[in-house]
Amino acid sequence: MRYAMLVCGDMSAWEKRVAEVGPRDGEELGAWFAKWGAAGKLAEGGAELEHPRTAKTVRLGGDGGLAVSDGPYVELKEVVGGVILLEAADIDEATTIAATWPGVVNGIATVEVRPVRAE
Repeated sequence: MRYAMLVCGDMSAWEKRVAEVGPRDGEELGAWFAKWGAAGKLAEGGAELEHPRTAKTVRLGGDGGLAVSDGPYVELKEVVGGVILLEAADIDEATTIAATWPGVVNGIATVEVRPVRAE
């Protein structure tokens, strides 16, 4: 079954970590993707997202028309930074995989795991 792993965190904590650790952080992420890719647990798809300040939000405006605004829908400290699709037998296995995400291990991210609706 397929599961979406939503990687969330405080952008300022992420930026601080990258400034402190530098390229090593990328090596940790590369090792994570190599490990779970080789195990056949990464599904096709997924993406790292740009900074929330680059977002646009579309909603129904008060006049009944569409309103487009800059930034995410809600001002939050913690934002979704990426989506990874996993192949796992069940949500427990998907959660076990998600628990090894470097950002979780380093204390700068949380990961939400959700089943992907079958088509």
